[in-house]
Amino acid sequence: MSLSSETSQAILAALDRLVAVVAQLRSPQGGCPWDLAQTAESLIPYVIEEAYEVVDAIRSGDSDHLAEELGDLLLQVVLQAQVATDNNQFTLKEVADGIAAKLIRRHPHVFGDVEVQNVEEVHLNWEQIKAQEKGETLAETQRLSRKLKRYARSLPPLLASEKISKKAAKAGFEWENSEGVWQKFDEELAEFKEALATEDKAHQEAELGDLFFTLVNIARWYNLDPSAALQGTNKRFIQRLEAMEMVCDRPLNDYTIEELEAMWQQAKKKLAQEAASRQEKLINPQTN
Repeated sequence: MSLSSETSQAILAALDRLVAVVAQLRSPQGGCPWDLAQTAESLIPYVIEEAYEVVDAIRSGDSDHLAEELGDLLLQVVLQAQVATDNNQFTLKEVADGIAAKLIRRHPHVFGDVEVQNVEEVHLNWEQIKAQEKGETLAETQRLSRKLKRYARSLPPLLASEKISKKAAKAGFEWENSEGVWQKFDEELAEFKEALATEDKAHQEAELGDLFFTLVNIARWYNLDPSAALQGTNKRFIQRLEAMEMVCDRPLNDYTIEELEAMWQQAKKKLAQEAASRQEKLINPQTN
């Protein structure tokens, strides 16, 4: 379904306004000191943070929240383009033109006369066109090491490990059974403990990384999402800490470790009871 002319104009007007606002923030005449101080590199943490907040909003199912977070992410795109414009590198127009041209070029079944029968053919066409753009053969672009390098370079470490683990397993780098991956875990845990007994920080981090990677493989074997698992743990930790602070009458560091542990267990129990109550209401809506 194509957009009406009126809707398209409204969207372009909104984007023009955003671009103008960001340009003013970056203007040496009356702009914001913080925005003026930013570089492409200094804004990297915000790009990552806003992308994750978009993901969280999608998972929440709250469309209003998602719209807000998409706006924050769009701001990062416009801000990066404005920084580049200020440095005479490129403009937002080049960014938009570039991605539009790429989409048209890589979808000849939509914008050309190529016919496809299924999603697999769409993917194959995409990869072939991508290889042609790079002046390479499809075989060269499909090398496993090249894909894994891209994941390691561009994705957050945990997500990169998930991707690398799955692709490597698909290529044959896999244990015969779950016992093998658990043996690997025991091996890596022992090596990490040994490394901690040394003064070599680089060695310690290397062994810690091996241990993490093995845990990612364990998650894959049991069809678990390690990123979601860790995100859940972070959320539960904060919820329990928040419950503790609600009943504290002084700063947390004024309590003994024994007192903190007791409050932690109380908070954990309270939150578990509340979760069970919510679940019961979902199952039996008539329950008071």
